Amino acid sequence: MFAIYKRELQSYFNSVIGYLVMAAMLLFIGIYYIFINLTYGYASFAPTLGSVNFIFIIVIPILTMRSMSEERKNKTDQLLLTSPVSVSSIVAGKYLSMVSVFGLVCVISCIFPLLLKNMGSSKMLVSYSMLLAFFLFGCAAIAIGLFISALTENQILACVGTVAVLLILELMQSISTLIPDTAVGSFVGLIFIVLIAAYIVMCITNNWIIAGTGGLIGCAVLTILFLVKQSLFEGLLPGFLNSLCLSSHLDNFVSEIFDIPAIIFYLSIIAVFLFLTIQAVEKRRWSR
Repeated sequence: MFAIYKRELQSYFNSVIGYLVMAAMLLFIGIYYIFINLTYGYASFAPTLGSVNFIFIIVIPILTMRSMSEERKNKTDQLLLTSPVSVSSIVAGKYLSMVSVFGLVCVISCIFPLLLKNMGSSKMLVSYSMLLAFFLFGCAAIAIGLFISALTENQILACVGTVAVLLILELMQSISTLIPDTAVGSFVGLIFIVLIAAYIVMCITNNWIIAGTGGLIGCAVLTILFLVKQSLFEGLLPGFLNSLCLSSHLDNFVSEIFDIPAIIFYLSIIAVFLFLTIQAVEKRRWSR
């Protein structure tokens, strides 16, 4: 894993991608820092980081688009998949290399609260708590981009796909307001989501038995719950969709509240999409 991590990390800094990603993020953080913290005098760095989350929609796809798709395009993935290195190690090495690039941005950003403290007052605990959440937010977005890159050998398609997914997740709060909050509407919507999830699992694993069984169990559980206590489903689907907005989980940190469920949410997104990436690569290995 370390060899893959080292190779991938060097590739980002042997090309313009690593420098471009870091420069773009630090540029926007710096601009908002000047206006929010220096001009308007906010003592916390949290509002600054909360204002630049939109840059992930542009920067993260650029960082992740070549991670897996380039290997497929150049046929070098055949060497990786036939090597004694496990698929999980390959995925982990590539993922950690991208996290390291983004992590450098967060490390450099640690200077900003210290500058505020030297110039007057600074809410250090709030600022660094937000930096932790901001880092996990970026790690979750990278995991999503890595998964999408594993689905195609076209880097442009991987980039556009990641932009689309991150944009949809960013708009989930607005989308949730369009969904009826009735119990029947939530039940039908959740059944539809379960069926889509089952289809995605089938496409990734190429195993319709696992996908079909999971889909049937999910639909059965939802049906039983709906028949037993219909009131549970009132407003459930809009609330669920609203919770999928990645950036909304930063709001409590901006409000100076350390949100442990948000930390768990980001870690869960990372785990789920790394697992899906491993399954997608495993499917490609056994389909040869």
